[in-house]
Amino acid sequence: MKDVSGLPQSLLVLGGTSEIGLATARRMIVRGTRTIWLADRPSPALAAAADSLRRLGAEVRTVPFDALDTESHEERLGKVFTEGAIDMVLLAFGILGDQARDESDPVAAARVAQTNYTGAVSAGLVCAVALQAQGHGSLVVLSSVAGERARRADFIYGSSMAGLDAFAQGLGDALHGTGARVMVVRPGFVRSKTTAGLPAAPLAAAPLATTPEAVASAIELGLRRRSETVWVPGALRMVTATVRHMPRPLYRRLPV
Repeated sequence: MKDVSGLPQSLLVLGGTSEIGLATARRMIVRGTRTIWLADRPSPALAAAADSLRRLGAEVRTVPFDALDTESHEERLGKVFTEGAIDMVLLAFGILGDQARDESDPVAAARVAQTNYTGAVSAGLVCAVALQAQGHGSLVVLSSVAGERARRADFIYGSSMAGLDAFAQGLGDALHGTGARVMVVRPGFVRSKTTAGLPAAPLAAAPLATTPEAVASAIELGLRRRSETVWVPGALRMVTATVRHMPRPLYRRLPV
């Protein structure tokens, strides 16, 4: 059960090797979270992530999870909830893809969409049903500012994020009043191992860029405030509002 601050005692991270997911887990452990589940494909990286969290004092378990294997989600994720109540689920998996390659490789493009959207719909619904059944808990969905308006440079990834964001908002409405809830987190460009070496874009420049640790901090604050939507950094809310309503002929001329 969550403590009076709204922070979880138990946490399930979908995407157990995600840098943002692990940064959030570390922050939650410091704040009192005692049980962590890391869901991801079995690998040395997953085992190392679990060990690193155990050294911080948490009980850490792993569960095999593949976003693309939607038929296994109900069995594998459902089993986690049979082991005890989960106060928070962090949906933190996703892939960027390679826009230049994926435009000419429909199979690769479809994999981005299936991972980021279809896999998230499946896993999100499984967890939402379980949270609703136990009568409490937060599903925190890592979306992206990329979903606010498709950019020429990454419209395949951005379109998958747009779908995920819309799904998460609708799911939050569906859960309203049940005791379970959804919080959508929209980071800007995250400086991490995953994005190292990517070409810079205007939103990647300071102060609009962010880090996994900053996203984790924003998630904590959002939980305490019981927010429905969190922007990281907060200034992106106004920037994207402007971009969203910009006429397409003008938008096409921007170096984005």
